[in-house]
This record gives sequence, C-alpha cells and structure tokens, in this order.
Amino acid sequence: MKIIDKNHTEDWQHALSMAVRRLPELLKILELNPDSIKAFDPNTNEFPLLVPHSFIARMRKGDPKDPLFLQILPQIKEKSYVPGFNRNPLLETDFSKHGVVQKYAGRALLITTEACPIHCRYCFRRHFPYSNQLASKQNWSKAITALKVKDDITEVILSGGDPLSLSNRRLAKLISHIESLVTVTTLRIHTRFPIILPERIDTELLELLSRTSLKTVLVVHSNHANEINEAVSSSMQKLTSSGTHLLNQSVILKGINDNVHQLEELSRSLFRCGVLPYYLNLLDPVEGSAHFNVDAKRAEQLIAELRHRLPGYLVPRLVREVPGELSKKIIA
Repeated sequence: MKIIDKNHTEDWQHALSMAVRRLPELLKILELNPDSIKAFDPNTNEFPLLVPHSFIARMRKGDPKDPLFLQILPQIKEKSYVPGFNRNPLLETDFSKHGVVQKYAGRALLITTEACPIHCRYCFRRHFPYSNQLASKQNWSKAITALKVKDDITEVILSGGDPLSLSNRRLAKLISHIESLVTVTTLRIHTRFPIILPERIDTELLELLSRTSLKTVLVVHSNHANEINEAVSSSMQKLTSSGTHLLNQSVILKGINDNVHQLEELSRSLFRCGVLPYYLNLLDPVEGSAHFNVDAKRAEQLIAELRHRLPGYLVPRLVREVPGELSKKIIA
C-alpha cells in the first residue's frame, strides 16, 4: 500500500475505492436492523450511496438517529413529491457555460468534477447535468478562455462535485491556468474532503497550496461536531500551516443540527482546529431533500440563541441562496 505521508497509513484514493456503496453493507456495519429502517438501496438510482469507512467509524452503532448516518441514508421520504422542491433549485444551468458559473460580481465558479468523497442526501447538485457542464473539458481550455475575457474577476472558486477529487497533478495544472489570469488574486476551494477523508490533505497538495502566487481560501463543509475527530483536526492544522485561510459552511438540517447545543458545539469544535464558521445555509429546495427542511423562522431563532452563547466571530451567518440575486441573502 502506498504511503504518501508519515501520518497516514493509506492513500486517499484507495480509501475512496473501498467506500461503502450498498445499503445492506452499511446497515450491517452499524448493527442496524434493515426491517426497522425506512430506506431504499439507491444502487440503480442516479444518486447512489457512497460513504467511506472512516466516516462510518464516527457514527454510533445501533443508533438509527445518528446525525452522521442520517446525512447519507437514502430514506423512502426522498421519493415523495413535495411542491417547491425541484431538480434545479438554484437555476445554475442558466448561469453556466463551459463549466463556468458566474452569478456574483467579481467571482466565478468552476464546476471541476462530478466526483465527491461522499454522497450527502441533501446535496443541491444531486441532479446536476455534469456531463455537459464540466470546466475540465478540453483540458480546461474553454473555461479559462471564458474567464480571460472577463476583466472584473478577482476570485475563482473551485467547486463540483468536490475539486479535491482531482489528482494533485490535475489540480496543479488548473491552478497554473488560473494564475495566468491577470485580474485574479484569490483561489477559493469548496471541499468536504478534509472532513470526510482527511488523508487527502497530503504533502504534495500542501506544497501546491503553499507555493501558489494566489491567496488561498478553503471552505470546508461540516454539519455536526461528531464529524470532527483527531485526523480531521490534524488536516486543518496542516492546511493552516500552508498559508490557507479556513472557513466552514453548514446546512441546517432537520433532526441533525437544528438544535442550539449542536450548533454551538460545532462552532467550538471548528475553532479548536483553526476553522471559522462562515455560513449556515437554509436548505436548497432540491428534489428528494424536503425531509431535511428547517423553517427559516426556526433557524433565525437558533441563530439568536447562538449569539447569547458564543462570541460573534463564532456565529455563522444564516443565509439563503435565491436564484437571480446578486449575492446570498443574509437572513440573520
């Protein structure tokens, strides 16, 4: 087995290849009775089950209400039609060309890949037409050309899927292209990898981030303090040492983190490993996710309670993304 870092015993790609993709296997590992779980095996579905063993290890065995388990469990509720929930909730395809999405002034987002280290059931891109919306087509050429003609872009955001699904070699090539854009000063990477598979933060990636001429911001995605263990904290500390600024965005999810105690502990856990809470997103109304929805008024109430418990820099901004708006809408 390849060793890429003295603190890691296996390559992240191997760990991902061994991820659980079948519901019966997941339930067996967690010692859960299949007859008591109202779920379906989505193996033939366009959004199949995917969860690495290291993330499963953070779930409580025998607990069908574990907050990490519920994020990846394909529940029967997904198949219910709910008005207002659709397959393209943010109308992203209206703003995308050659894998470049530009909705906000000064910023452009690249759809780098459709691959992720985990399939979260509330994912707003679970129905996204990646096949004709990837910036990686033709070796990034069309996407970079599209950015070159925009003289107001100062920040490029890598998204997906998860951009850290790309190999370090491909990332290096992409970053080199972005560095050639005269007006761009900041590279932002949105990723769940440091939370799900912290071994992805290997020496080669850290060197890549530390030597780029761009200011680097990495926005991780954690919804619950139970996701953060020693390996995750170590990966964050390494990223900070590379000169990368760390932020977190979460989604408020019913039955998972819609509780002031859970939100408080998440903010404190993030800060302990050098990450500042950034956004708490209201759920994007994507088809199949309505059972996670938390009312905006309830979310506002939780933020108000959080302000009584935490210093201001640990209270994330409650936001909603509204298609066509020039920025995220700040709710509280």
